[in-house]
Amino acid sequence: MKPAHLDLLLSPINKLKGVGPKIENIINKLGISLNIHFLWHFPYKIIEKKYYDNIHDAPINTLVTLKVEVLKHNPSRFRRQPYKVSCVANETPIDIVYFNARHPVIRSILPVKSFRMISGKLEFFRNKFQITHPSTVEDVTKIQLLREREPIYSLTAGLNLKYFTKISKQVLSSLPNLEEWINSRILKQYKFFNWKDSIEKLHNPEIEDTFADKNVFRRRLAFDELYAHQLAIAIIRLIDSKKKSVAFKNNNNLKNNLIKNLPFQLTKSQTKVLEEIKTDLESNTQMIRLLQGDVGSGKTIVALASMLTVIESGFQCAFMAPTSILAYQHYENISILLENLSIKITLLTGKDKGKIRKEKLEKIRDGEVELIVGTHALIQEGVTFKNLGLSIIDEQHRFGVYQRLAFNYKGFRPSILVMSATPIPRTLTLAAYGDMDESRLIDKPIGRKPIMTSGLSLKKEKQLIDRISNKIQKTSEKFFWVCPLIEESQELDLKAATERFNNLNKIFKNKVLLIHGQLNEKEKENIMEKFKNEDFRILVATTVIEVGIDIKSATTIIIEHAERFGLAQLHQLRGRVGRNNQESFCILLHKENLGDTAKKRIQIMTETNDGFKIAEEDLIIRGPGEILGKKQSGLPSFNVADLSFDSDLLEEAKIEADNVISDDPKLLKDKNQNLKNLLYIHERDTAIKTLGAG
Repeated sequence: MKPAHLDLLLSPINKLKGVGPKIENIINKLGISLNIHFLWHFPYKIIEKKYYDNIHDAPINTLVTLKVEVLKHNPSRFRRQPYKVSCVANETPIDIVYFNARHPVIRSILPVKSFRMISGKLEFFRNKFQITHPSTVEDVTKIQLLREREPIYSLTAGLNLKYFTKISKQVLSSLPNLEEWINSRILKQYKFFNWKDSIEKLHNPEIEDTFADKNVFRRRLAFDELYAHQLAIAIIRLIDSKKKSVAFKNNNNLKNNLIKNLPFQLTKSQTKVLEEIKTDLESNTQMIRLLQGDVGSGKTIVALASMLTVIESGFQCAFMAPTSILAYQHYENISILLENLSIKITLLTGKDKGKIRKEKLEKIRDGEVELIVGTHALIQEGVTFKNLGLSIIDEQHRFGVYQRLAFNYKGFRPSILVMSATPIPRTLTLAAYGDMDESRLIDKPIGRKPIMTSGLSLKKEKQLIDRISNKIQKTSEKFFWVCPLIEESQELDLKAATERFNNLNKIFKNKVLLIHGQLNEKEKENIMEKFKNEDFRILVATTVIEVGIDIKSATTIIIEHAERFGLAQLHQLRGRVGRNNQESFCILLHKENLGDTAKKRIQIMTETNDGFKIAEEDLIIRGPGEILGKKQSGLPSFNVADLSFDSDLLEEAKIEADNVISDDPKLLKDKNQNLKNLLYIHERDTAIKTLGAG
C-alpha cells in the first residue's frame, strides 16, 4: 500500500491543473508521465535578467528587467513589418517589438497607460532602445513573480518555458518532508544536504556550478537512486536465494572425459570458473550466474563442461544464441567436441518449419535429446522441455531480462548461466546484473598470440591494398574489411559497404564477398560458408560480423573509418581475428585529422588487448548509455545517476544496501521504514511487493 504522503508525487500528470490530454502527450515526450518525473527533469542552465531602475545603466545585448509605462500601440501596416508598442522606462523612450503577432493579444497584455515589468534582451536600434518579443510581461503588482535568475529546461515542440514552469511548480512547491534514509556517516562523508533541499536547490539554481557533474545536490539524489536500485536488487536476490532448485550431484565422468580429451590445456581462469559453477550446481538453490570472458577466452568450453554435469544427472540443457549463424556455429563446434561422448544434440531455430520442427519439438518434449542449441526460438510458446536443468544464454547483452527469465517457465527453476564476450565495466555489472553472481575469464588460451593493432591514415589506403595483394599471393590467409557506421542508417551503411566491395572486387577478381544486415539469415549463412570453405579471401562487411563469427583462417581485420566506432565495438570487431596460433593484425583506417576522443580511442586500442581495461576506458569516454545499448541489454535507466561520474556512489550504495538487508531482510524495523519511501520514489516498488510475497 503506497503511503498517502506520496500520493501527489506518484500520481499521473493529468491530475495537475492545466494538463489536458494534448499537453499530457507533449509532456510525455520528455519522459514525464508521473508527477515525480518533474523532480528528475532538471534545468540545464540559468539566465540572468537583472533589474535596472535606470535604463542607461543596463548593458546593451544583455537580458534585463525594466519597469515601463505603455504609451501607444503602433500596429504594422504590412504583414512583414513589426508591431511596435511605444513605452517609457523612467522617462526614457523604449519600443516593445513583435513580429507576426496577433494585435488583440498584445493590446490585452500591454494596455495603454498601464505599468508593466518587462524582461528580455535590450537592444539599441536606430538611436532608440527596444526589446523584441519579451520573455516576460507582468503587471507591476506581480513583481514578486519575476526572478533575476531563471532556470532553463530542455523542452519539446508545443511546450514553452513559462507553461512548463507553471505546471512543474505545482509539484515542486508541494514536496513532502521525508525522514532521512541515508545514514549519518555517508551524509557527513559526502557533505550531502537533505532530500527536499537538494531538489529545491537544483530547480532554483543560483550559480552555473549547480549543473556540474560533481555538484553536491545532484550527487545526493544520484546516491538515493543508486541506493534504491541496490536495495531492490538485494531484496530480489534474497528471495531468489530461497527458491529451491535441483542439486546436480554425480561423478562428473562426462565432464572429466571432455576435459581429458581436449587438444589443449584449460587456463587457470577456466578451472577456477568451473569450480564456482560446480559449487552452484551442487547446491539446491537456483544458479543465476554471469560469465564474462574476453573474446577468445574459452567461454564455450566452460559452458559445455557445465552442461555435461547437468546431463549426467539426467536433465536437459538449452544453449541460446542471438542469431541463427551463431547458433549453427555453436552446434557445429559442440557436436565435434562431443562426438566421443554419445550425447544427443539438436539445433532449433526460427527457420525450422513444418514436419522437421514438429519432430524436433517432440524429441525435446520426450527427453530424447539432452542438449538443445538454438536461438530465441527456444523460449517461444510450443517449446516444452521434459526436464530442463540448465540454460546457457550466449551474448547476454543481445537479450533483455525477459528472455533470461523466460527459461524459468520452461522447467523447475533451471540454473541459468549468461555469457558475455562484451566485457562490462564493474560499475555497469553492478547496475545491470547485480542480481547475479559473477565469474570472469581473464586468461587467453595457451599459445594464442596478442593481436598486433595499428592506426593507419586513409591516405595510405593504396599501400595497404598492395600489402593485402602480396599476402594473398604468398599465403592462404583471409581478411575481414569492415565498413564504417554512417548515421545509424543501415541503408547508408550498405551503400558504403557495396562501394568498398565493388572497389576491391575490381582489384581481386572472384576473391571478395559482401555480407550485411539486410540479407536474410540463410543468405548470411551461405556467404559465411563460402568464405570459410572456398577460395574467397576478403569478406567486406558492415558490423553484422561484430559478434561471434569464428573463421580461424582469418588473420587480418581492417576497420574503415575506425574513428566512428566506440572502443568496445572496435575491440569486439578485433576479436574476429587471432583465433588460431598465427600472428594476427587489426588495422584501424582513419581520416587524417582526428579529434581528441578519436585519437584517444585509437591509442588505447594500439596499447592493449585487455577487453576489461578497454571497457573501463569506454565508460569514461562515452558514458554508460552507449556501452551496451539500454533497450537490448536490460541496463537500468537512471534519471539522476550517471555511472561515468558516480561509480564511487554505486559501490557505497551496494555496501549500504547489503548491510541493511542482511540485518533486516524484510525492512520491518522502525529505523528502516523510511527506506520504503525511497523505493517508491524511485519506482522500485516491485521490491516491496516481492517482500510481501516472499
